[in-house]
Amino acid sequence: MKKRRFISHGHLIDSGILTQTLNAIIADGADYEIVEFSVGKTNVQESVIEIDLICETEEQIQALSPKLVQFGSYEKKPPEALFKTAPGDKCVSEDFYSTTNHRTEVFYNKKWCQVKNQRMDAVIVLKEDGPVCVKLRDVKKEDKVLCSSDAVRVFPPARERGSEDFTFMSGDVSSERSTDFVAAKIAAELVKMKEKKEKIVVVAGPVVVHSGGSRAFSALLREGFFSGVLSGNALAVHDIESVFFGTSLGFCQKTGRPANEGHKNHMRAINKINLCGSIKNAVEQNVLTSGIMYEIVKANIPYCLAGSIRDDGPLPEAVTDMIEAQTQYAKIIEGASMVIMLSSMLHSIGTGNMIPSWVKTVCIDINPAVVTKLSDRGSSQAMGIVSDVGLFLKALAEKCVPDFK
Repeated sequence: MKKRRFISHGHLIDSGILTQTLNAIIADGADYEIVEFSVGKTNVQESVIEIDLICETEEQIQALSPKLVQFGSYEKKPPEALFKTAPGDKCVSEDFYSTTNHRTEVFYNKKWCQVKNQRMDAVIVLKEDGPVCVKLRDVKKEDKVLCSSDAVRVFPPARERGSEDFTFMSGDVSSERSTDFVAAKIAAELVKMKEKKEKIVVVAGPVVVHSGGSRAFSALLREGFFSGVLSGNALAVHDIESVFFGTSLGFCQKTGRPANEGHKNHMRAINKINLCGSIKNAVEQNVLTSGIMYEIVKANIPYCLAGSIRDDGPLPEAVTDMIEAQTQYAKIIEGASMVIMLSSMLHSIGTGNMIPSWVKTVCIDINPAVVTKLSDRGSSQAMGIVSDVGLFLKALAEKCVPDFK
């Protein structure tokens, strides 16, 4: 029999991490022995457990160890991190370590070193100032790339028991919450974060416009609650269409009925912007005088409109190079304390893949499958709110913006 000792600490019981760890061992046909277990007795005290992983072969230990690492366990006597030279650009050794979005440390030079630029689906490269998350496409020949998880420890976020504060780390999806109640909680958090000058980024889909949420979203932008906006070409197109023609997807926003020849209004909106040269020019020339994009430009809020194969136009500001769009997204969300995702499956999941797990994440969508997919892709910290995004934004603006009705 082969043994290897692992340590895990945190809110192991309340978070379910201990159960997941032990279940993983049994599911793989291995065994364990609890050597020492100190249970935290207060809300702030962490539990600490030492477990001997018992396997029939060394190969079984090597196969099971990475699973335990992802639950936050690490070897009591870790080996020095193994860094192998990249054989070429965008190429690494096949035993490379693939990152999660959780805070990660690597045992190097006989000490635990925190990994910088944490994100999921990356590799860890040893730089002059320590280990750094790097996308595979950005690996250069001769880079030193971490291989194996033996010298890795991960810190999954865990909710503290007994906390009465509204938590965004629940990983919960529900259609049974009161929209007004949840909006009040999020509004209080937004106000508090704004006072602290923390960075809040919004990911928004065109449904914000279709559902009548433009005025509320614009008010929140105008009041300085958001430090960045991530979206696609469609949000801007239909926002501008609604300003110029009072329609969204050709439907009158006052009556909900199809407008006469309304189907071409979004193309007319694109044409008017093209005549100005850009959205920014349209604002400066007083052609575009209200709406979401107007508020973004006037407040000089960083934004990126990532193009897709479905786009009409696209607008001059749309970024059609996907690698460049990803780069701009990553730059805008860097240092964010909260990301709010408003009814956009594609852009929400894409953004969720870029942010570390300690960033507060709120996803609002009428379709619970969107939040479920976000969680399934690894963004387990996302709080899901099943609601009409237009109604939710109105409720949020009423609580955040003075005199908004």
